[in-house]
Amino acid sequence: MLDSKIKSDFLSILKEELIPAMGCTEPIALAFASARAREVLGVLPDSITAYCSGNIIKNVRCVTIPNSEGLTGIEPACALGAFGGDARRLMEVLEAVTSDTRAAANKFLSDGGCKVEYLDSEIPLHFIIEMKSGENIATVEVRYDHINIVRITKNGDEIFKSNATDCESAVADRSSLSVENIKEFADTVDISLVKSMLDRVIQCNMDIAYEGMSGNYGVGIGRVIRDAYPEDVVTRMRAYAAAASEARMDGCDMPVIINSGSGNQGIASSVPIIVYAREKSISQEKLYRALVFSGLLTVYQKEFIGKLSAFCGAVSASCAAGASITYIAGGTVEQIKHTIDNTLANIPGIICDGAKTSCAAKIASAVDAAMLAHNLAMRGKGYQAFTGVLKEDAGETISCVGYIGKVGMKQTDKEIVRLMLEE
Repeated sequence: MLDSKIKSDFLSILKEELIPAMGCTEPIALAFASARAREVLGVLPDSITAYCSGNIIKNVRCVTIPNSEGLTGIEPACALGAFGGDARRLMEVLEAVTSDTRAAANKFLSDGGCKVEYLDSEIPLHFIIEMKSGENIATVEVRYDHINIVRITKNGDEIFKSNATDCESAVADRSSLSVENIKEFADTVDISLVKSMLDRVIQCNMDIAYEGMSGNYGVGIGRVIRDAYPEDVVTRMRAYAAAASEARMDGCDMPVIINSGSGNQGIASSVPIIVYAREKSISQEKLYRALVFSGLLTVYQKEFIGKLSAFCGAVSASCAAGASITYIAGGTVEQIKHTIDNTLANIPGIICDGAKTSCAAKIASAVDAAMLAHNLAMRGKGYQAFTGVLKEDAGETISCVGYIGKVGMKQTDKEIVRLMLEE
């Protein structure tokens, strides 16, 4: 039985990770830091320099920024944050942009007011915003997490420094995360403690899924999946999850409840489960418990990988969704673990080549793989330990795949960035 500390820790993890964000989280992080730097500077800037790690560059350059009228890239994200953002709104910072502040940001950009410099850092999520006005200079440095400001300076004086600049920014203790503990917590948590949080997940992430299915975003992948494949629950799970991602990556200004710093992970770990539960007339309480299970299992996997890497986060989140479907279906712990292993035996090699509308296709593929893994597991089928990267226990497999994503693929990540930046 889980003790009270573990239960409290798991609740805190969900509260930390399941937060709203408008748009792709990397450009939003730049906008947030820029809005904060403008506050420190005290006036609108004459110039902005964004010093960005390779992963920040990779995840911002191709994605459309909400409230920008179709702009992409680091410079617009910084300018919109500086001229129209509200740092108090955190990951919804650009919700405050108006037509006037957008016009001012566009003029600033056309005048060449913002430039980007490569930041050679071993930390994947790392950037510094330097903002100048006349003789005044303000800097804001962010590491590890999208809104984890570790240092602020004004005119060379340090006015803020975090005590935790050398590690991940999470506060809640994650050391007790395991498949068994996550399942027991999902089975026993008082629903009243998570209901409002999960209602927000359901509302926000399904709203943008419906918008993606009906709106004009990207290639319209949700409708293509719906029309091109047999009409069944898996098709609808893939279609709505992909549509939500595509709308988000193509500039839709509707918020998404993210997971582990990623809207796509928030979508992939929730939308397929919600669609499945509604199609199968699963009780609302069971849906809540499955979302708790999926949310924590996604965090558990990402603990080994980190916020950003060359490993596609859709794999981790869809793996969690598939395992949660097994959970909903009454699967045993062994069957849940088989679902995890079966997924990670199939698609651990999907690379992250930056945020963009085609992330939606990766989510569709990953959800399909996760459902194949679920169906194998429910029939008592699981790939054997020590074949490929699979280990004796699913938790060991998760840590092994995480090591590959965080350490083994580090050079792959550098080569992806290099290829993307080639003219």
